[in-house]
Amino acid sequence: MPLYEHVFISRQDLSNAQAEGLIEHFGTVLSDNGGTLVDHEYWGVKTMAYKINKNRKGHYAFLRTDAPSEAIQEMERLMRLHDDVMRILTIKVDAHEDGPSVQMQKRDDRGDRGDRGDRGDRGDRGERRERRN
Repeated sequence: MPLYEHVFISRQDLSNAQAEGLIEHFGTVLSDNGGTLVDHEYWGVKTMAYKINKNRKGHYAFLRTDAPSEAIQEMERLMRLHDDVMRILTIKVDAHEDGPSVQMQKRDDRGDRGDRGDRGDRGDRGERRERRN
């Protein structure tokens, strides 16, 4: 069966238990339609970049699933109809990564970005200014 990853944002005024209950609810929708919920993560309440339905924050949840497309379509349909769910994103992936998602990893475990260098590209800006004068 195809593998999918889902992220959904629920309203900020829900309790943590209610937000995690949504994960279980949509997991049962998948299992009723022949799919399985491989893994799930509750990312907590996060501030959004812009307001959605007058909410500045939302409960974020991440699901990894192994389900046929019909089960995914039914789950997405129910998510769109649910009053507590504000946004959804579903991506088809080739394989699930082992371990926690990048969002749940500690900043130290994500890997070093490396040395940014001396930023040699900034030398051109000085020459451009000289040419204008």
